[in-house]
Amino acid sequence: MTSIYEKVLGEDFAKLHPQIQKRFGFGSEHQIASIGKGIMEQVWYGKWYTLPFLALGAWRNILFPQGGEQIPFTIENYAYQDYFGRETVTWVRTYHFPNRVRRLDATMIYSEKRRKIIDYLGTHQHLAVEIEMFVAENGGMRLRSGKQYFYEGILGFRFPMVFSGYADVCEWYDDEKGKFQIDVKVNNKFFGPLFGYRGSFDIEYVPIAGSEIPQHVKPAREERRE
Repeated sequence: MTSIYEKVLGEDFAKLHPQIQKRFGFGSEHQIASIGKGIMEQVWYGKWYTLPFLALGAWRNILFPQGGEQIPFTIENYAYQDYFGRETVTWVRTYHFPNRVRRLDATMIYSEKRRKIIDYLGTHQHLAVEIEMFVAENGGMRLRSGKQYFYEGILGFRFPMVFSGYADVCEWYDDEKGKFQIDVKVNNKFFGPLFGYRGSFDIEYVPIAGSEIPQHVKPAREERRE
């Protein structure tokens, strides 16, 4: 089976670092999960006027208004087929701050219609984001967010970017440290930096049957529209 990320990158997928190929190369038929544990060296957020964006995002585990250093975190990637038969990969990130636990939830699919990854953000897949993917110079995976769409009930519209942000993500493998590295920045065109984090982690690949995908990583609602 070709993973959803290999579908997008095609022949360029082979240019990724072998550890990154392994991390982004599995699908539901492989019956494994990628469970990462590590430390965020820094989690940050923007100036005071960005707090309304972040507080709204925290309601559905999309963003949150909290920062810190040396924050333990986990990332859970499970591959399964959703209710609509689409190959899906979870991206559930949990941050253990001293005073509370925060989560960022997302599920990614490959859109045959758009010929790119669609990242459903949050617990209810309200926000669908087009993702552009590239091979970084260091052999890592580079992701940039693009157009965004809001879906709820019969509502469906292009989300105005004045109320959201563009994400720039790079995940790579550091051979000297023997760890995966991640750097994320979310910016708003008008208000500047909104949110971001950087850190490192280790990965364990866990055998798992399709029926054993834990409910806590799945969205509470699945959206057909892409």
